[in-house]
Amino acid sequence: MSETGTMPLIEVKDLKEYFNINTGLFKSKPLKAVDGVSFSIRKGETLGLVGESGCGKTTVGRTLLHLYKPTGGEIYYNGERIESKESIREFRKKAAMVFQDPYSSLNPRMTVADIIGEPLDVHKLCASKKERGERILELMDHVGLNSEHASRYAHEFSGGQRQRIGIARALAVNPDFIVCDEPVSALDVSIQAQVINMFDELQDRLGLTYLFIAHDLLVVRHISDRIAVMYLGRMVELADAAEIYDHPLHPYSQSLMSAVPVPDPKVARANKRIMLTGDIPSPLNAPSGCPFRTRCPYAKEQCAESMPEFKEVSKGHFVACHRVNEVN
Repeated sequence: MSETGTMPLIEVKDLKEYFNINTGLFKSKPLKAVDGVSFSIRKGETLGLVGESGCGKTTVGRTLLHLYKPTGGEIYYNGERIESKESIREFRKKAAMVFQDPYSSLNPRMTVADIIGEPLDVHKLCASKKERGERILELMDHVGLNSEHASRYAHEFSGGQRQRIGIARALAVNPDFIVCDEPVSALDVSIQAQVINMFDELQDRLGLTYLFIAHDLLVVRHISDRIAVMYLGRMVELADAAEIYDHPLHPYSQSLMSAVPVPDPKVARANKRIMLTGDIPSPLNAPSGCPFRTRCPYAKEQCAESMPEFKEVSKGHFVACHRVNEVN
């Protein structure tokens, strides 16, 4: 993890992403995949984004890069709002994405050189074939691939090597910011450590800024400077990595952190697992008020009546909970 600056490189304000779902003949209903999310990421920082499947983590990353058109909200890069076609085009020269599945995110008909070189061609970043070839070999070296791999196809590689190809492709535009969408979840545990360490090394060497989306809380703690917790399209807590692990304030975060395995048997036996009852509600029929109230052991009438404000309760520690002072 790198030293962090003070000015945000990426700033998101009240981001919304709704998908219209057909519910019957000529009827549709908005699925609120992301519903009013706000955060900022400083240059050189890694923000980890965690939560259950279906909570909207990946949608945040894709909407941030305008792979989905935002339904509402504002996205800023270096203080400038990303809105017009021209600003989106320029932003994509400075932002990239590493996708979750290394098996489906690479074109099986293209060689490794062509996969990595595609962003160079799209953005016309190389003046000649020679320059293009040298840049591709440089990118492959960055991620630990040999030059003889350039003429081979994706199906000839293991999962870890494929993900390295995907990372090299993301680095092709020389980005400042990368969205890492669960980049190690499809890999073996032994390979995960190698890829995570490579992300750290690339950040130090190239000054990269990450939004790191993941399920594995130990992985997120290892690589992140700060961690944000999402539930049902909303952000419920945001704080420094150590703070959110040692002192989670939201009942949902407390449940998540209680499930993190501890290598010390004595500590593990002393830790009390906080079990949640019920299933996560559908985003199509989200509960009124606080989205977590149907599974929260501390829920009161107020929780059903109004959405809690996402506010700063201590320096750098943000929580969305009506009863945060009572339950901690």
